[in-house]
Parts: sequence; C-alpha cells; structure tokens
Amino acid sequence: MMSTTDTAGIERGFGDPVFDSQHTFRCVLEAFGYVGRPQVLSRATTRIGPLDPSTVSVCLTLMDFETPIWLDPAADSKRVRDFLAFHCGVPVTSAYASSFAVICDAMSMPHLDQFAAGTDLEPQSSATVVIQVPAFDGGPSVRLRGPGIPSDISLAIGGLPSWFWEDWHANHELYPIGVDVLFTAGSSVIALPRSISAEV
Repeated sequence: MMSTTDTAGIERGFGDPVFDSQHTFRCVLEAFGYVGRPQVLSRATTRIGPLDPSTVSVCLTLMDFETPIWLDPAADSKRVRDFLAFHCGVPVTSAYASSFAVICDAMSMPHLDQFAAGTDLEPQSSATVVIQVPAFDGGPSVRLRGPGIPSDISLAIGGLPSWFWEDWHANHELYPIGVDVLFTAGSSVIALPRSISAEV
C-alpha cells in the first residue's frame, strides 16, 4: 500500500507552474548574463516561512529530486521542508554534499569553502549558494569585473558577514571550479558567478 503525505498545511507553489517557472528561469539566466543587475521576478510566488518570494521561486524553478539541498538553521523548518519536498521532491543533505544551499541568515552562514567547489573534470558539480539578504544596498561597495561586464560595475549588498568578499576572492581564484551565488531579496535576484572578481 502506498503511503500518502498530508498536504493540508502545505502552501501552493506557482499559480501557473509552467509559465511561472519558465519566467523565473529566464530571469535567472539574465541575472547570470548581466552580472550585478537585479532581475525582478514579476511572477514570483508568495513568501513561505522565512523565505522571500524570490527565494521560493528560485527553489521551485531550479531544484528537484536530483539536486540535494542544504538549508541553514534559519530556513530549516518543517514548513519549508514540507513545501520543498512536496513541490520539488528535493532531498535535504549536508552543506558540502548539496547541489544548492539556501541561506536565510547570511550573517551566520558557513564560509564558502564549506560547499562543494566541483572538480577539474566536473566543474559543473559545484554548489549554487542561494543567499537571501535584506536588500541589494547598504553594504560595502565592491567593484565587479569579469566576463559579461563591459566596464566596472559596483555592488553594495547589505546583510553579508564581514568576511564574505575575502571568501569570494578565494573562491574566484579557484576558477573554473568554485561555487556560484544567487542573492535574493524580496522578489528580485542578483547572480554572482565564480568567474567574476570583486574588489572592495
């Protein structure tokens, strides 16, 4: 006899799963193509527990049963686990074994070297770290340089630990391996691929 899951307390995901996930996927691609520019997820779903609409939408779009995730203590609740298990089928694992990490309390996040950086033969096996922040301003200004940036672009993301950009420098030095980061806030995302350098 097949077991059943009580879905009574699980919120719905996208209103239109096909078109909303396609829209979110395009926005994420744009974010990686135009580094440092916020992309608004106009079809973002609602907030789930501590997860902003953009964080939820990224999870619904990019994660599935083949992409184990790690939730930081601020995100790791029964409500969030049940939602992601029902809509995405994702297994929850340790930080280093995860394909995606979801971080709601950036100030207490692990250092970037605690996540999978991939290997020379399989750089695509690295983790994508989804970091939810209060806003895309208010932090120290950093200059981004790298592929897809015709000239310097500044970023001042708030709510990050003091060591983050030093860690990012070390992560960038590993290229072509290393983690990628997606910052989320409200209904918007900013991508930071491992190929991009940042100078404070």
